[in-house]
Amino acid sequence: MKPRTYREYIQGTITFGVAYGVVSLLARWVTGNTILSSPETLVKYGLLGGIGYAMMGATALFLFGWITPYIRERFPNYMTLGDVLKERLRGRSYWFVMWVLLLTSLDSLLIQALGAGVLFHFLLKTPIYVGLLVFFLYCFLLSIGGMKQIHRFEGIHISFIFAAIILIPVYFFIQKGIFPVYDGLLLYHPYLLFLKHNEITLFILTAFLIGFGQVLIDRATWQRIYIIEKSKVRTSFMMAGIIWATIPLAFTAIVLIAVYGQGFENIYSILSQLVEKIDSLFLLLLFIGCCFSAIASTVGAELHATSIMVIRNMLSHKFDWSEDQQLKKTYLVSGVLSLSLLLISSILSPSLMELIFFFAQVYAAIIPTMLVVIFYKRTIPVLLPYCSLIGLGVGLLSLLNYNSIQSTWISFFVSSGLVVISLVVNEIRIHRK
Repeated sequence: MKPRTYREYIQGTITFGVAYGVVSLLARWVTGNTILSSPETLVKYGLLGGIGYAMMGATALFLFGWITPYIRERFPNYMTLGDVLKERLRGRSYWFVMWVLLLTSLDSLLIQALGAGVLFHFLLKTPIYVGLLVFFLYCFLLSIGGMKQIHRFEGIHISFIFAAIILIPVYFFIQKGIFPVYDGLLLYHPYLLFLKHNEITLFILTAFLIGFGQVLIDRATWQRIYIIEKSKVRTSFMMAGIIWATIPLAFTAIVLIAVYGQGFENIYSILSQLVEKIDSLFLLLLFIGCCFSAIASTVGAELHATSIMVIRNMLSHKFDWSEDQQLKKTYLVSGVLSLSLLLISSILSPSLMELIFFFAQVYAAIIPTMLVVIFYKRTIPVLLPYCSLIGLGVGLLSLLNYNSIQSTWISFFVSSGLVVISLVVNEIRIHRK
């Protein structure tokens, strides 16, 4: 059933309490990265890497949740992040930030699309384009149904995810026992059990910085701020963060099951080994359903939020469209994005970890600007968002001499320093008048 109004398409028809709010947030943030980054993090940083990855996501949601009541109090009558930015930023500053949001939106969608291609190829043993065609058709239909349709399927998606991460480890540990798995890891992969790693602290802190930047500018998450009851929004985010932390840990346990008795060629071969070890058809279908649900719920929410941002917060300022026209244009943008992602992800297959860190400098550099948008009481200086652009540029240049983790922090500190200077200059100018 199609939404009757554009507002209904954006927000749905009901306000959520804590339970549904947590489900909606988990459906957005349990992504393909959660599944595919767990093996790579585990291999690079050992068990502490998996634990650190879980802590990063939980802390990012927890910290953002802490400020959501302030956002609802200060910006009570909006529906999207673009609405808030339209009030707080002026002229070219607004358009600069909107183009950054569009760029990061496309990056997020591309990462999920590539993850879907990898998972369908290794799990279903079918050509990538076949699985992706079905996947994007489903995501497109999910997106054009609006927020009400997305909510209707979120419970099903989360049920698949939690059923898989609970039943698969329990099945294997009861069948094989804990000590044989431990002995196998000690024999084949003792480095995974090391508790000391020189780079783990910096990795966890950098992952948190990237994760907080992603949450801070995520269009779908901002929509959910306004869907959850005002008095329960903070609790919903914090509960979602705590529950989310268990999911990467569960996937880490599943990865250990796949490799404990043998070696592996690369990160993606772990998926094939896992499929071979799941000798129960029910559990195999459950795992496939889990992977499909995790990525589909994310892509559906991203398509919905990104299409709205393009029409409502970008193009509608140039064209005098009615609500019905905006709704139809949003469907069109969602379809174009789905088709584009299908074509790109059918052709490309880069490292997902490289893609995740490719935009790390963007997420780090935009944090100071977004915090000013949320908390600064006075009119924001027109040039302030460009402090993030300078920070991004310096961070990218530093890649010539530093790795991506170090350059991410350079972007953050340069951007933060320039933002502070800009605000100090603005305050001095105001007091002189």
